[in-house]
Amino acid sequence: MKKTLQIVTLVLATFAVTTLSWAEKIEKTPVSASRMAAQDKQAEIKFDTLKINLGTFSAANPEQSCTFMFTNVGTAPLVINQAFASCGCTVPTYTKDPIKPGERGRIDVTYNGKGKFPGRFQKTITVRSNAKTELVRLIIEGVMTE
Repeated sequence: MKKTLQIVTLVLATFAVTTLSWAEKIEKTPVSASRMAAQDKQAEIKFDTLKINLGTFSAANPEQSCTFMFTNVGTAPLVINQAFASCGCTVPTYTKDPIKPGERGRIDVTYNGKGKFPGRFQKTITVRSNAKTELVRLIIEGVMTE
């Protein structure tokens, strides 16, 4: 038992010394200016609006669509990784291509109230991207009448 304890202590001590030595080497490694500049580049998404009101529409015409426009105001290409809605009655579509800095993109949203109860509704679309703000929530709302 004593011998096992000594071996474990020796292994842990060796690991600790190796880890400290490795950490010191990382701290002392110079970072090139171009590498630092690359790390500073980041996409940034800016939507024209975060909420769209579809207004009042009839259940006889339950499918309504709208478009959220955005701009990449960052310094690196913007990639939308995912856009999903809070309900299956709302379907967002978006471009899979990277949006260059200064360029605009769009997220098209279709709401289908067929088979839903008439009345006021509010649905959330969550957008995930590589932007500085990784998650953005968009809202569509409206009133469906009978």
